[in-house]
Amino acid sequence: MNEDTLDIEENEDDALFEHHKYIVDKGQTPLRLDKFLVMKSKNIARNKIQNSITHGFILVNEKPEKANYKVKPLDEITLSLPTPPRDTEVLPEEMPLDIVFEDEYLLVVNKPAGLVVHPAHGNWTGTLLNGLLHHFQSLPANADGRPGLVHRIDKDTSGLLVIAKHDETLTKLAKQFFDHTIERTYLALVWGEPKEAQGTIHVNLGRSMKDRRVTEAIPDASRGKDAITHYKILQGYHYVSLLQCNLETGRTHQIRAHMKHLGHPLFNDEMYGGSNILRGTVFSKYKAFVENCFQLLPRQALHAKSLGFTHPMTGEWLHFECPLPADFQQALDKWAHYRQYNKD
Repeated sequence: MNEDTLDIEENEDDALFEHHKYIVDKGQTPLRLDKFLVMKSKNIARNKIQNSITHGFILVNEKPEKANYKVKPLDEITLSLPTPPRDTEVLPEEMPLDIVFEDEYLLVVNKPAGLVVHPAHGNWTGTLLNGLLHHFQSLPANADGRPGLVHRIDKDTSGLLVIAKHDETLTKLAKQFFDHTIERTYLALVWGEPKEAQGTIHVNLGRSMKDRRVTEAIPDASRGKDAITHYKILQGYHYVSLLQCNLETGRTHQIRAHMKHLGHPLFNDEMYGGSNILRGTVFSKYKAFVENCFQLLPRQALHAKSLGFTHPMTGEWLHFECPLPADFQQALDKWAHYRQYNKD
């Protein structure tokens, strides 16, 4: 059998999944899917494989199959298994949390800009996950006592995240992200104004070969991952525009990379070229105005405004919204004032 075990996807949501792919050998005799995967995936527990089959995280030739499916030669089997963080990996830290909603199964938080979601290189403490672990210490005894991250947003992006309290909740929420049934709306301030008032950017994204921190658009689809962003212009402000962006996929830096590809980088997004003055004549008064806006909003202008999903345990549709944070709103107000008095 030819086996190709994939690295973790370069994906905002899928980075919290463990991905594998198997191509069944030509000489493989018929064997139950669950038994085949237990045999081949020695580091994955049997019950995790069985639960993943039940919840549709394991596909055979791009379709979900039951555990008793008999694998055949050349079948392509893909696994996308939720990998919740262990509570031993990080220590609880007391910090203020803006909790928008909480019940016994999950909570929704409004993450401020500047807060890293989970520990990683250069940010081992002071993350949202550290704060959640401290909060979870006071949970009822029937809770697992640790948060389960289902998705994440960049350090300097503000807005909503849903957190699972139990493995079952995590699995069911992760399936909604996997199936792209989660509704996510972002507000983005970009340089210039797209030619079309609304549209869809459907361009593969992948890590830049020159700078691994950066995600780049790959129009010829020679590599990278499928990525889809829907946008519409909410308001033009002369040299910048406020856009609503809805994600159909969740690749790393998806909106930031797609908007750069479109020719309209996010305002003050240093990594993607938006921290330069890209529109308008750079005379001293205008330059000072833009630099003042940069100071008011010292990060990329991106906010996860709303989040909608089906409650994994009750089946109720939930929808949450949070207002723009002060730094974003102040910069927007400055541009609105500029537009009002500079209509040339």
